[in-house]
Amino acid sequence: MAGTAVRGRLTWQIGTVTDVVEETRRARTIVLELPDWPGHAAGQHVDIRLTAEDGYQAQRSYSIASAPEDGHVALTVELLDDGEVSPYLVEELRVGDQVELRGPIGGYFVWTASLGGPVQLIAGGSGVVPLRAMLRHDAAAEAIVPIRLLYSARSLDDVIYRDELAGYAGQQGLDVQYALTREWPADWRGYHRRIDGDMLAEAAWSPTDHPLAYICGPSGFVEAIAGAMVAQGHDPARIRTERFGASGAAR
Repeated sequence: MAGTAVRGRLTWQIGTVTDVVEETRRARTIVLELPDWPGHAAGQHVDIRLTAEDGYQAQRSYSIASAPEDGHVALTVELLDDGEVSPYLVEELRVGDQVELRGPIGGYFVWTASLGGPVQLIAGGSGVVPLRAMLRHDAAAEAIVPIRLLYSARSLDDVIYRDELAGYAGQQGLDVQYALTREWPADWRGYHRRIDGDMLAEAAWSPTDHPLAYICGPSGFVEAIAGAMVAQGHDPARIRTERFGASGAAR
């Protein structure tokens, strides 16, 4: 199973860029064709390695944005101003270019339709990337698993996959809500603050629903949300987290 992949046993391979999609002013999705892709589970990630002409190498991990059923591997990368890898991937990479990667990696932060639900997805910024793969997998499997997504972003313009998520909002079993933290339209009726305990009590599944929870975002965000859910009575064994930061963890 793809979820049992072990980092040390993976082989680097060359992927060719077949498409790029500008998601926001600072994020883009890169679609790759890979000669020897074993398949993946929603929630896994890959390592990307860049090598300069002088031999210097920089390596970062990125969550897979595509569902297992999509037939390709897509990575959504958000620009980090002080990053070594993201500026090239977001600003320089073009269709036809090649990148070196290995994967899929990870067996903990994965969801398959066979696990059922209800499912609670909570994202901070580009932490929505692996959660989008889960939503796409749910749609492709026609599982109609009850899923709620609570997504924290600075503004509507910073919401990655905004059009796609809007399409999910009205589908059976799916609920999408945003928490905008810096800017919002004058007629905005959604949340306009950081996710807190009160918001979780209103928008998330309750502990009595026994949801599977997947939380992804910056370390502080993830720790705060997971802590709040446990404090409200959620089973810690059913809360799975993925953290990222400037050090290059999955994002």
